[in-house]
Amino acid sequence: MNLYLSLLRTAVPALVGWLVALAARYGLDLDPAALAGVVVPVASFAYYAVFRLAEVYLSPGWGWLLGYARPPLYPGGKAVLPSS
Repeated sequence: MNLYLSLLRTAVPALVGWLVALAARYGLDLDPAALAGVVVPVASFAYYAVFRLAEVYLSPGWGWLLGYARPPLYPGGKAVLPSS
């Protein structure tokens, strides 16, 4: 379940960033390379940051805008590497 949640909470901001860049393409006269290389990652990061901070400091319900209402829970402790 944690893998699914982490993928979902990564994909939703990426999709929003792409949609913002797509909308910006029609509203602004930007080079397509600038859209792909700058607008998409910046919009994705900003979307994730805003709603992750809202989730932590305002209410866990804001997490729904990231795809799921709670972040994945990872087990504590040190990872053990297999010996060869």
